[in-house]
Amino acid sequence: MPDLSSPQLAPLPPLQAIRVFEAVARHLSFTKAAQELGMTQAAASYQIKVLEERIGAPLFLRRPKQIELTEPGQRLAPAVSEAFAILGQAYAAARGGADGLLCVTTVLTFASNWLAQHLGSFQLAHPALAVRLDTSSRLTDFAREDVDLAIRSGGGKWPGLEAHKLLDADFTPMLSPKLAASIGGVKEPADLLRLPILDPGDIWWSQWFEAAGVTGHDLAKRPGSSMGAQAYEANAAMAGHGVAILTRALFKNEIADGRLVQPFDLVGDDGHAYWLVYPTARRNVPKIRAFRDWILAEIACP
Repeated sequence: MPDLSSPQLAPLPPLQAIRVFEAVARHLSFTKAAQELGMTQAAASYQIKVLEERIGAPLFLRRPKQIELTEPGQRLAPAVSEAFAILGQAYAAARGGADGLLCVTTVLTFASNWLAQHLGSFQLAHPALAVRLDTSSRLTDFAREDVDLAIRSGGGKWPGLEAHKLLDADFTPMLSPKLAASIGGVKEPADLLRLPILDPGDIWWSQWFEAAGVTGHDLAKRPGSSMGAQAYEANAAMAGHGVAILTRALFKNEIADGRLVQPFDLVGDDGHAYWLVYPTARRNVPKIRAFRDWILAEIACP
């Protein structure tokens, strides 16, 4: 009599081949996948060949400078990604304490100028959930990093990720009242060129001056110093060291306190925004759902 308590599972290909397929499908590159997995490109290609032989169909169209998923590959890729996400969650839970820790990676300025000022209300609502913040501007690899959610700026379209818009990443010049007074006040956009410009190589400056009708500026000739984050540029601007171009929503307190002034109503917008992102396969994880619902409600409050 057969053992009905142990249902027969369909035979699976080697796990290594599936892991390589997931990486190649994500990068659409054998080279990048091999580098990620610490193997040679030839070894990665061999694993894909093993998988294709098991399936009985090609998974990738190999072109001179790129590869594409075939129809079978397109059907397989999302299921494999979700399976690895589920395995990752199970592994994290098995290590202990995973359900009580929420790791959020975000860019520095959003962390210091918005999230740190509001996070207390989330902790009060979820006292059993500890939040760990990681500040970074690089792309997050959810498949390989112990991260639950990310807050990044961009266009909002990332394959395999859910994206919720938080704030528009608009931009406009800001400076200290003292620096503005040093030239008798900033009355028209061209007056800003009489002052030090913080990070003159930032594309936002050229876009804003163009929208303001200011031509013939000397931004390209100015020292190309860069501080790497709006938070640092804002601190330099408040200290009177120059004019920064900043996102309004992240510096409301500094403007309200008079530490920064926004001399013109003109605001630039290149279509980018700050987004909350996480893998689609994890959308129903309780701690991710809790943080998502909280931050979207908090952002919506005036």
